[in-house]
Amino acid sequence: MNPFVLVGGGLTTARAAEALRKEGYRGDLVVVTSEPHHPYERPPLSKDYLRGESERDAVFPLDQAWYREHEVTVRTNETVVGLNPGEHMLTLSDGATLPFAKLLLAPGSTPRPLDATGTDLSGVHYLRTIDDSDRISSMLLEASLEGVGRVAVVGDGWIGLEVAASARTLGLDVTVVGRGSHPLGRVLGPEMGDFYAGVHVEHDVRLVRRTSVSGLQGADGRVTGVELSDGTRIGADVVVIGVGATPNIGLAEVAGLDLRPAAEGGGIVVDGTLATSHPDIFAAGDVASIPSPHYGRPLRVEHWATAERTGAHAGRAMLGATAPFDRLPYFYSDQYDVGMEYTGWVDVPGGYDDVVVSGDLGAREFVAFWLLDGQVVAGMAVNVWEQMDRVEELIRSRRKVPREELDAFVG
Repeated sequence: MNPFVLVGGGLTTARAAEALRKEGYRGDLVVVTSEPHHPYERPPLSKDYLRGESERDAVFPLDQAWYREHEVTVRTNETVVGLNPGEHMLTLSDGATLPFAKLLLAPGSTPRPLDATGTDLSGVHYLRTIDDSDRISSMLLEASLEGVGRVAVVGDGWIGLEVAASARTLGLDVTVVGRGSHPLGRVLGPEMGDFYAGVHVEHDVRLVRRTSVSGLQGADGRVTGVELSDGTRIGADVVVIGVGATPNIGLAEVAGLDLRPAAEGGGIVVDGTLATSHPDIFAAGDVASIPSPHYGRPLRVEHWATAERTGAHAGRAMLGATAPFDRLPYFYSDQYDVGMEYTGWVDVPGGYDDVVVSGDLGAREFVAFWLLDGQVVAGMAVNVWEQMDRVEELIRSRRKVPREELDAFVG
């Protein structure tokens, strides 16, 4: 019998493999990843691992011994370049073929390239892989030990701000360049975007807003600065680009699987079991556009919890489970002494009409709620822990929550 094959080197495939073995699948199981590592998780790459505070082993949810003990074949440094659903066949970059009985597509995303000159200069980095993090970390730690170093972060989303926080924690001079009026404005809106702006300004990070990068400048092949669209120049010894990511849907596209339009979030169309338009092919993680029973629309969410949860769900579904995926989006971020958890989903800017804060915004201990027509659609807890179950209960209730009830949420 042909094996079950999991394509991808992230947390999604690790959790799928784990679920398959846990649920009793004893057939051949193969993981194929283009990276030289076993599957790993990515959040530490912009946080403690980047700062040199944790060992490499910490990023692997399952160690290599687990794969050996559970007879899972991990094929590293191999890229899948072709998918023939009718023949249940994969083609690898070296021309070899790999048949499958059932297939999980979890290839993740690729950093969106910066549309500017000079991105090929030494010292310019994107952060996606553990090797990317190693390269950036080496430069940041060396600069920190020398007591000098100018870091420019292009992009003010989660990756950009976490890298900025890590670099500033190491004592480096940090500038963040963003297109919008507020950091994280596209995901949190101006209210909480302004909160995070304050956090970084307090830590002496320079925030440059409402601008774009026209080019990166260099000397002798190394980056020396960032030129903005208004002609301003920012000196930089290291540039980290974080302007978004694009889901790796190429295999699905050439195979003729159904895809979601970009206006609806993009990605591979799946049903509640995470099956694609071909019943023996599943998709999970960053690439999966999953119907949300609560929000009544498909969601494609590029966060750790999506990888964690959909990987396990897909593994069970590959064995015949029919339960629909019904988890609210969840993510977290740690920047300086500010830890947060977020659950729910809001379409910024038009998906909410009010933000209510319970707790102490100044002390950075609060829960923020996004509301639409009086209903809570998302919530974020900052330095207030074990609140997500209560927040989710409010979201799922669909009831109009009185303002005084939200005000008193954090006692």
